[in-house]
Amino acid sequence: MFPVILFPFATLLPLPLIAMAALFGGGWVLAALGYMTVFVYMLDQLVAIAMPPAAEPETEFPAANALSIVLALAHFATLALVVYSIGAGHLTGIEVLGLIIATGLYFGQVSNANAHELIHKGTRPLHRLGQWVYISLLYGHHTSAHVLIHHRLVATRDDPATARLGEGFWAYAPRAWIGAFREGYLAEDARLDRVGRSHWHNPYVTYGLGGVATLGAAFLLGGPVGLLGYLAIVFYAQVQLLLSDYVQHYGLSRQITATGKPEPVGPRHSWNAPHWFSAALMLNAPRHADHHANPNRPFPSLRLEDHGPTLPRSLPTMATLALFPPLWRRVMDRRVRRWIAP
Repeated sequence: MFPVILFPFATLLPLPLIAMAALFGGGWVLAALGYMTVFVYMLDQLVAIAMPPAAEPETEFPAANALSIVLALAHFATLALVVYSIGAGHLTGIEVLGLIIATGLYFGQVSNANAHELIHKGTRPLHRLGQWVYISLLYGHHTSAHVLIHHRLVATRDDPATARLGEGFWAYAPRAWIGAFREGYLAEDARLDRVGRSHWHNPYVTYGLGGVATLGAAFLLGGPVGLLGYLAIVFYAQVQLLLSDYVQHYGLSRQITATGKPEPVGPRHSWNAPHWFSAALMLNAPRHADHHANPNRPFPSLRLEDHGPTLPRSLPTMATLALFPPLWRRVMDRRVRRWIAP
């Protein structure tokens, strides 16, 4: 069993590396990039060798909420520092590029996983904190679309976030982004109608104004160059967010029952990844089937389903593969067919 101390270790260690990269460039940029890529991949391989596949983490982690708060606050501080450093002009072009990639990887994998955890919390302050992490990535609508649409319609053709068999990532990404934005808005609007509240209470107002405020803050911190750097980070982080959704449900579908409604969500409707260092980095998000079965279960308690679809490599590795649709289909399509309902 691996100790829960891995959660803070895996998620917090990249932050000083990214901060030093923003301040000093050079080898620190390589260190930040190396952690988010090679280091995570190598530890996943070592874990696979050193630990039995069924090993489960300790589930008692009283500091889970505290870690989520620290990660969210660190997200905002890191974003501000990186944008300021890009605008300051003391980094070379290649250093800026490396910093953008490392920061985008961290935000798209760790900040996303943490914000996802927070928007499922029942307490309003924690939910709002997760919402603002997404707003800072110009992805605020995910707060509504994920909870109201994705969890209800996952593994059906009505879910924008579920990738269809044979659908390449670059075709999926705009469809999923636009569809989630639209369906999330309509769901929030319908909810306001049911309770008789003004449409000005739609959280999309906050998402929009918050996004504009974040753009303004980026300009004030880093000027035009810092703003361009911020937009590049946001774009790359959003690609990581979309890749995560794409990989975790690719090609899987729920049968339609005699009532005309989809069957209940089960283990066969999500792809899991058993690699526990990347799982620790992403707050157990790769244990995705259990999350859909128990959306309010905290991340330390999520179980790894051993009787559902399993990715052949870790979630970050498969997300990289998904960038190349022909290779992705060669690896995944035959695996999907084993799980598709007849």
